Amino acid sequence: MKVSLVSTILAAASMAVASDVVSLTKDNFASFVAEHPLTLAEFFAPWCGHCKALAPEYEEAATTLKEKHKDIALAKIDCTAENELCNEQGIEGFPTLKVFRGLDLVSPYTGQRKADAIVSYMIKQSLPAVSSLDKDTLENFKTADDVVLVGYFSDNASNQTFTKVADTLRDSFLFGATSDEKLATAEGVTAPSVVMYKSFDDNKLLFSGDFTVDDLVNFAKIEAMPLLGEVGPSTYTSYIESGIPLAYLFIDNTEDKEKFTEILLPLARKYRGVINIATIDANMYGQHAENINLKQEWPAFAIQEISTNYKYAYDQTTEITKDGLTEFLGLFESGDLSPTVKSQPAPETQEGPVWVVTANTYDQIVLDEDKDALIEFYATWCGHCKNLAPKYEELARIFWDDEELKTKVVIAKVDTPNNDVPDDIRGFPTIKLYPAGDKSNPIVYEGDRSIKSLADFVRDHGKYGIDGWAVAEKSAGETTLESEEEGTADHDEL
Repeated sequence: MKVSLVSTILAAASMAVASDVVSLTKDNFASFVAEHPLTLAEFFAPWCGHCKALAPEYEEAATTLKEKHKDIALAKIDCTAENELCNEQGIEGFPTLKVFRGLDLVSPYTGQRKADAIVSYMIKQSLPAVSSLDKDTLENFKTADDVVLVGYFSDNASNQTFTKVADTLRDSFLFGATSDEKLATAEGVTAPSVVMYKSFDDNKLLFSGDFTVDDLVNFAKIEAMPLLGEVGPSTYTSYIESGIPLAYLFIDNTEDKEKFTEILLPLARKYRGVINIATIDANMYGQHAENINLKQEWPAFAIQEISTNYKYAYDQTTEITKDGLTEFLGLFESGDLSPTVKSQPAPETQEGPVWVVTANTYDQIVLDEDKDALIEFYATWCGHCKNLAPKYEELARIFWDDEELKTKVVIAKVDTPNNDVPDDIRGFPTIKLYPAGDKSNPIVYEGDRSIKSLADFVRDHGKYGIDGWAVAEKSAGETTLESEEEGTADHDEL
């Protein structure tokens, strides 16, 4: 038994030592980042649930990159042990990932938290914004990722425009360029031209718009989306970030998928660049139907307007047909389709210090231009929301119990899955402050969930700069208002 136990301990120790993710501290952080041309650093806390979920993906990505791209380093910093270093880096929530090109050029990691996505993102970061291509490298480059863009140029002005586009979209796509006229001729294009090469749909697509940064960016974003794609964990963010309305068809069997693919393909071509149309596996992600105002009855169809978060549900009491879908999409495009609004009944009276917001009272309470409004977007099933509830109510009482403060600050909450709100909420709880007089620029709260930190956030970002914590301390004398440890910044994701 002793031998077995020792062997187990040694094996575990060996696995820990073998990690390809480098642990950094304040003592070696600066030198490590300075010595490596490109570093992805994860700032984490051991208690953070999302950090634990990320860990194996991050480790797998580090191993893959070590084997193929030794100039890319993945590192991690434990912020519970390296509090000073994390404060210097402005870390407010976990996990936070940042890309370092030396100590002076730092950008947030905006990719997905899956191993293959991390690898793809960092490879893009390691390349020049535009790779120089020749006859020996072009063919391999065309298949280096699912979507790549290649410019064929004979003049510097066009190349500069293309480079600006590449700088803007380098996190999303690979860009290459060549001035070799023979390569352009072999591809059937004349300079200046930009060609998108894809591993799906039309494998080769020639840009035909005006040669401007805006037109090229729009071309890349629109044409990179599958003509008729599938919504899932690896694609949802891309659909949302496209800014184009997303039409979902929920299906739960192969027969329906084949049937509706035939119906939707011509519609997807017609509305290319106007509406993204995609299927979604109802067996896997059926619960998401409720987020877009559908019952979990299949098949089902709805459109989500990304910019406003309005939802338009196809009548589930009628059969989904080709003619019905054609009419439905046409009415949406023309602006003649009314959104399907989901709202709980508004409370008849305000009970307690936290204002209960519904879809029908959202504008009245949250967008009141005379008040700083702090609102928690929560879900009744969210464990982190339940843990926050007593602290949030105590925070609200600070402002509610003072007759002057309650006219300037409102602390509110909304049961998000049961009320349509004009916000893209992807995890619970999400807390935002809508300052008085500046409702179009809400600020997302990313700090710990202690009462003092939340009160300080209202003070620092609200129009009135009210220090609720100081008011509460003065009211309570020397009594400690909060004895519990600071809350964590974990979220339950959608």
